[in-house]
Amino acid sequence: MDDLTGARQNITGISRGTISGYVRSMGPAWVAGAIAAGPATMASLVTGGALFGYTFLWVVVLSAVAGAISQYLAMRLGLLTERGLIGVVEDRLGGFWAWILVADVVIAAGAAQLVIMNTTASVSASLTGLDPRAWGVVWASILAAGLAGRGYRFIELVAKVLVTAVVIAFVASLAVVPIDHGATAGGLVPSLPTGGALVAAGILGGAVHVTLITVHSYTMKARGWSRREYGLATFDVGASMLVAFGVYSIAIFLVAASVLSDPDLTAVAAAEALGPLVGENARLLFLLGLGGAAVSTLGANTMVPPLLVADKLGWETSVTDSRYRVLLAGFAVVSAAGAFIGGEVLNQLVLVLALGTVGTPFAIVVVLYLLNTDAVPETNSMGANLGGLALLVVSGTLAGNFVYEQVAVGLDFLSGGVLIFAVILGTATILLSLKYIREEGVST
Repeated sequence: MDDLTGARQNITGISRGTISGYVRSMGPAWVAGAIAAGPATMASLVTGGALFGYTFLWVVVLSAVAGAISQYLAMRLGLLTERGLIGVVEDRLGGFWAWILVADVVIAAGAAQLVIMNTTASVSASLTGLDPRAWGVVWASILAAGLAGRGYRFIELVAKVLVTAVVIAFVASLAVVPIDHGATAGGLVPSLPTGGALVAAGILGGAVHVTLITVHSYTMKARGWSRREYGLATFDVGASMLVAFGVYSIAIFLVAASVLSDPDLTAVAAAEALGPLVGENARLLFLLGLGGAAVSTLGANTMVPPLLVADKLGWETSVTDSRYRVLLAGFAVVSAAGAFIGGEVLNQLVLVLALGTVGTPFAIVVVLYLLNTDAVPETNSMGANLGGLALLVVSGTLAGNFVYEQVAVGLDFLSGGVLIFAVILGTATILLSLKYIREEGVST
């Protein structure tokens, strides 16, 4: 690695390069985009549109902007350190904080993996008529063989192709659905109706999620990107999160808000319901889009827990290390259990996204902490810090509202687990923030 103190000049400048050159070279942010543009996000969008009409359009737009900001901050930390996030946390903050972040991600991503596999198998069964449990075994085998055999570049290629195809499918379905433009404009005015905290947290959680924040440094490392690729990496984030993910989210939400009104619809049933409402073409496009989103998210999400665990244990985070390869294949195989969960996937998907939102403020504080210390050669600008703090306030508020709603309706095993998770990570977030304030006070 270059000497950090000698690399301050022009670190954050957008380097020269044509748009076409950037398009050919981009990739790491699309892995995060594949996770974001998945069936869990889709479930939250369908739920929001079916329950509240156009009311939450402002949250949908905010989610794309917030997602781009969070990925930009994660990108900065990854490029300026040229390392995986867990290794940086361990060196600068210590093993205790690194383990908390690993646990945060493994719980959030692990729960999401099972539900996403359930969705993927359900969609596959709807398209083919085969048993979804059989599809779970098939997809788990494909994941294990593809990821453990070919590694990161395989999943990046799949992510770019499928995310692009999914966006096209949903934009096409939007073209055959009648949109109320007046109500659409009204949905851009912020409001939070009663009972909407869970849905809002789910929508935002699809874009600002602990999994997305933590995986970015590893995908850039896998591509060999350094500070020299700062301009390319910035373009990569904008194209993936702000444009592709934004268009994906708005198209799905508007379709749901326009023609769906059953709050009990599953993600698959929502696609089926479009047939008699607005035609078979809309139903097929929606179902194909859901299937592509499920497959791309499943593949990208499979990588995340093994990456962080391997980094914490000091292993190489590539398939050249047999230990990481076994860990990756094992996580892929275990995820087949998701297809045996059964039940309605819509509420499951919204819940796992909201669960991820509970774990997100801690990850944001970790990134902001590191970006404002000597862990990086160039600390954050005022604008970047304000963006990060705004993200922290929004995600923290939605996470708090979600936990409050869960507790208000009465605790059961699931909501009790969410509450414990929230209390532990909320305490860790406060303690880490106080640690930074104390250190800054001593240094000044």
